[in-house]
Amino acid sequence: QVQLVESGGGWVQPGGSLRLSCAASGRTFSSYGMGWFRQAPGKERDFVAAISWSGGDTLYADSVRGRFTISRDNAVNTVYLQMNSLKPEDTAVYYCGASSRGYEALNEYDYWGQGTQVTVSS
Repeated sequence: QVQLVESGGGWVQPGGSLRLSCAASGRTFSSYGMGWFRQAPGKERDFVAAISWSGGDTLYADSVRGRFTISRDNAVNTVYLQMNSLKPEDTAVYYCGASSRGYEALNEYDYWGQGTQVTVSS
């Protein structure tokens, strides 16, 4: 069992930065791939970024590549999403997930956090 708690969301102006954190409980955190998804009002939950269990491999959606960076620290059971050059279209609830299978599809994830709101506006 893995429990995930996101934090770090908030309001930021366009062009600004935020860093999201996802703290995991459970001793098996390091065996899971981790991902970030986001869901805007009235839309589906979409893939943003993922990182392998070791941190050696990362994957990004085209819409965030070059602006967002995913990382993890297995010593403190936490995965991060550094978001730079934020745009209004990045506004959404951001969720982290833990996967024992693949990275990009929702149904590949075993556990989810409750989400954290990110709002980008002037």
